[in-house]
Formats: sequence, C-alpha cells, structure tokens
Amino acid sequence: MKSAKKKINELLVEVFNHILSIEGQTLRNRGIKLSMNEVHVLEAIMKTSAPTMTNIARRLRITVGTLTTSTNRLVEKGYTTRHREEEDKRKVIVSLTDKAIEVLKIHDQFHEEMLDAMFDDMKLDEDELLLQSLENLSEYFKKKY
Repeated sequence: MKSAKKKINELLVEVFNHILSIEGQTLRNRGIKLSMNEVHVLEAIMKTSAPTMTNIARRLRITVGTLTTSTNRLVEKGYTTRHREEEDKRKVIVSLTDKAIEVLKIHDQFHEEMLDAMFDDMKLDEDELLLQSLENLSEYFKKKY
C-alpha cells in the first residue's frame, strides 16, 4: 500500500492537472484563444493593487524576465498596455484592456460553475474537516513559498 505522503502527492498533482485541463478546454470552447498561463497573468494584473512588472512577477512567483515575455505577447494581442510611471520612470505599470476584462469575466464564470458543481455533487460545504485541511494547506504554501 502507498504511503499517505505519496498518495497525497498523486492526488494534488491529479486534481491540479484536471482543473487546468478542464479550465483550458472550457475557455477555448467559449472563444478564448489564450494559454492558461496568459489568462493567469491577466488575473494577476487584475489582483495586484500596484500592477508594476515587479509586483506582478512577485505575485506569480516568476522572474520579471519571464513576465516580460508573457506581457509582450499580451500587448501584441491587445489584452494589456504598458507605460512608465511618471514619478519613477524605472517602474513599468501594466493595465488591462476591455478585451482582457471580458476574458477574466469568462474565467471567473468558469470557476463559479466549477465550484457550484463541486458543492452540489460533493456536498463540500458540509465537510468541515476538508475545508479546514484546504485552509491549512493554502496557509502552508503562502508561508513556505
């Protein structure tokens, strides 16, 4: 029999991969022609209060160079704009376009539908131990990484 550690690892990887796969397919079916990485960059821009390249990269836990590559593609596709901050020209501010905001609405709708289905099918709101375990897991990753 597998150890609990191995089984938890397999389950986390499997759940993560399923969600990414279903999310990507659903967004493609709804007309979104962006990679999941690009969608998550848009989401990070939206959720970052001061969306400089440094702050967005930090939120995504990637290098500014990696973010620059993604942002260049998103600018070319018309999803983001960039400009230098007036007070400090070293800072590059990234903004979402209306096109990006529409993508994020569809992305959020997918997450709502997925969670609604999970709550309906699995009665997750009744499982206090699972909810506490997921909160603990989330806190662990926030502190550790």
